[in-house]
Amino acid sequence: MSLANELELRTLWEDKLRITVLAIGAVTVVSGGAQVAAPRFVLGMIGADRSATSAQLFATVGAFMVVVGGALTHVTIKGSELQVVLFWSTVQKVMAVAAVCLGVAAGVFGPAALGVAAFDLISAGFIAAFALRVHRQGIIVTGARP
Repeated sequence: MSLANELELRTLWEDKLRITVLAIGAVTVVSGGAQVAAPRFVLGMIGADRSATSAQLFATVGAFMVVVGGALTHVTIKGSELQVVLFWSTVQKVMAVAAVCLGVAAGVFGPAALGVAAFDLISAGFIAAFALRVHRQGIIVTGARP
């Protein structure tokens, strides 16, 4: 690893909000991947119907979570097009909150699914805060301390 890369990684780990957003991206990838790999298992964990249709749709949603989470993780580390990905990551999290809450209200998901909605709502707040900071400072994060 070059000295420049080491310095970029060091400054990345000093920025608590950026680390939080990076972690949210990674958790989104992992949880989406779990939905793709074992949708019926995850549906059972949140008290939802485990039919073939539900499992297929849940796995499809998981695939999109992997993509958005991967983009969020990648751009948080690399910095290119950061504001665009932060905006759409926030939108994805807010839409996930609405979808899960509607699913619980309709009886599709059990109350345990509200934990997922809470995580996504908190995540949306952190991502939006990071996006606002990047916008206000007029910077593109490249690993250097803002």
